[in-house]
Amino acid sequence: MSYFSASIRAFVMATLLLTAWQARAEDPVKVVYHMSEGIPQASRAVNNIRNHLAADPKAKIVVVTHGLGIDFLLQGAVNQMDQPFAGAIGELAARGVEFRVCNNTLVSRKISADKIAMEASIVPSGVSEVATLQAKQGYVYLRP
Repeated sequence: MSYFSASIRAFVMATLLLTAWQARAEDPVKVVYHMSEGIPQASRAVNNIRNHLAADPKAKIVVVTHGLGIDFLLQGAVNQMDQPFAGAIGELAARGVEFRVCNNTLVSRKISADKIAMEASIVPSGVSEVATLQAKQGYVYLRP
């Protein structure tokens, strides 16, 4: 192989790598917020997510809840200052945030699915959902 041919090959490879890197750099950051601790954690999370989206409006955020973490997604839920979560949930959902609720928790706590905020979807297992998002879909894990 001539020097010219090797140089062209190196240039083409570098261009392809740079293009792939640039495309990857433009992909939105994907984050899973894991919630299992109840209302105080939910209050922190809502503020964290608002701040997160203010800094990175293109971030793909999924909130996965189980155990006491589902409480803020129940109809009529309020924070420690007696303010309803419904407005914040609606606002964040309108900005693309997804809310997922563990069905195992609903069953064990005997909570009907119709008590969950309309913006939320139900997944079979909250912990399994977190693991899948991290291991198979490239989400970064955050626990507020």
